[in-house]
Amino acid sequence: QVQLVESGGGLVQPGGSLRLSCAASGFTFSNYAMRWYRQAPGKERELVATINSVGSITVYADSVKGRFTISRDNAKKTMYLQMNSLKPEDTAMYYCMVRSDPAYWGQGTQVTVSS
Repeated sequence: QVQLVESGGGLVQPGGSLRLSCAASGFTFSNYAMRWYRQAPGKERELVATINSVGSITVYADSVKGRFTISRDNAKKTMYLQMNSLKPEDTAMYYCMVRSDPAYWGQGTQVTVSS
């Protein structure tokens, strides 16, 4: 069955960096676009970044543009989110999603930006 497992979250100081990973299994990873979403307490889920199936096209939310980089390694069936210059407002649970029909989601990894 389809599985998406996020990792790499944690506590980081403002201005710091983290790299999230999303390991995929149970489907042909290289056939699908992928997304990172985040959800902060009391807020709606927000689309952070999208990458196409071959990694040649990426799209970012304005709130993370220039600070976050989405990438993927199809040989490893893994997607990444490099997050630099982190701000307290980046604090959220981060989820990966495969743009299949139906879509599938991972369980999330917590990112907390605080001094």
